[in-house]
Amino acid sequence: MATGILASRLMGLVRERVFAHYLGNAEAAAVFKAALRIPNFLQNLFGEGVLSGSFIPVYAQLLGRGDTKEADRVAGAVFGLLSLASAVLVAAGMLFTPFFVDAIAPGFEGHARELAITVVRILFPGTGLLVLSAWCLGILNSHRRFLLSYLAPVVWNLVIILTLVAAGGRYGEERLVELLAYGVVLGSFLQFAVQVPTVLTLLGSFRPTLSLAGEAVRQVLRNFGPVVLGRGVVQFSAWVDTAFASLISNRALSSLVYAQTIYLIPVSLFGMAVSAAELPEMSRATGEGQDVAAKLRERIGAGSRRIAFWVVPSAAAFLFLGDMVAAALLQTGRFDAADSRYLWYLLMGAAVGLVASTVGRLYASAFYALKDPKTPLRFAVVRVATGTLGAWVLGLHLPGWLGLPEHLGALGLTLASGLVAWLEAGLLRHKLVKQVGPVGMPEGLLPRLWSAAIVAGLVALAVRWGLTSLLGPMPGVAVEWGGGVLAPPRLHPVLGFVAVALPFGAVYFGLAAAMGIPEAGAVFRKVGRKLRLVR
Repeated sequence: MATGILASRLMGLVRERVFAHYLGNAEAAAVFKAALRIPNFLQNLFGEGVLSGSFIPVYAQLLGRGDTKEADRVAGAVFGLLSLASAVLVAAGMLFTPFFVDAIAPGFEGHARELAITVVRILFPGTGLLVLSAWCLGILNSHRRFLLSYLAPVVWNLVIILTLVAAGGRYGEERLVELLAYGVVLGSFLQFAVQVPTVLTLLGSFRPTLSLAGEAVRQVLRNFGPVVLGRGVVQFSAWVDTAFASLISNRALSSLVYAQTIYLIPVSLFGMAVSAAELPEMSRATGEGQDVAAKLRERIGAGSRRIAFWVVPSAAAFLFLGDMVAAALLQTGRFDAADSRYLWYLLMGAAVGLVASTVGRLYASAFYALKDPKTPLRFAVVRVATGTLGAWVLGLHLPGWLGLPEHLGALGLTLASGLVAWLEAGLLRHKLVKQVGPVGMPEGLLPRLWSAAIVAGLVALAVRWGLTSLLGPMPGVAVEWGGGVLAPPRLHPVLGFVAVALPFGAVYFGLAAAMGIPEAGAVFRKVGRKLRLVR
């Protein structure tokens, strides 16, 4: 699963880099990114997250019991109902597009608003196909076929990249984003199509229906309601951030989406990979109540350790080296060094809640495995209500109160999201402890990981300062930061990042191994074996 997600995310970074090259932070870029959010609301509402919480626990349990006939019937019913719901909502979305544009991006006026309406209407049909692609993912994951389902988005990204390369130098910005929207729809179809043959071979007898007969189908539907509401609440939070960012500036809006693309890499690669892999296994757990609780505690404990070991250094890299991360991934064409520096602000805020966001996914998966989707829903409501208030204060008002530039409000948006992620993760863990006993990371693990990551970050900053002193600062950054304080060195962004990332990683893994953290020792053993094979 991690292999598939990594390939998909890397291709997504290539997509964002090509997008930044042709559109940068221009108005058309902000319009397209805001427009993509609107149909994505439908995808997220009925897609992978909802099916993971409602369909996979029931379907995987049937497979675990060996009742393949009932499992196939449930799969057919869910596909039929999901197809009908997606078709109706896609049609409604295309009809009410102006309302959605005004709601999600109130800062758009005049021509920008008209362009957003056009792009959204093109995008909506592709979203329905992505919902069906999520159904394929549910089937594949339940059968422990993880690679294909998480590699499929590579095709989606590839089509978008080819569209940008083919049309980027031939058309103006407005026409380019329209053509790009058609490319998104084609990519959505291909992402669904590449999974279908394998899915059909796994299903012994597949017949789409709209039947609600059968306790298993009704159980999926009972789970579906709370999970949809929970995803809807989370999507409301994303809408709030997008709306607030559009009120700050177009640059803040497009940079917010760029930042989310970057910080979702560790969230997806470690948090989503571990949580999604564990969900079918936790759902298959059978036996007496104490036996099931023991199995859940074991899987949650091991999963949270793996998540923390990799996510803590990711968060530290965003805090200490965020501009160099952004530059290595995105700095090209119309996306310059000043844009990379601005993106660092947003990554700093996101880094605060990175560990909580990833571990929280694992805790939520445990509740889904227990067929209790209402608990994550309640805590999601608390998170979004608190986060909306925090975003309003930190994003729209705090910079003015402190006499800071208005564009720094984008940092407040990501910071508010990071802080409330800890609130939600804490509530989920507290409730889990009551239900299955002590869960989570071993006491003292996070302080040890953070101490290793902070030392590694300081070493990387020292290397960065030395390179800047030797080679001079990167043009376009020193003026913005008053004399070149912490300016990156005058190197190609990729080379500069590699120069600081290697000592950062070496120090972190070395200190973690010296502290006796098992995951670090496993990394060194794997590297040692590969080096011996090379010799």
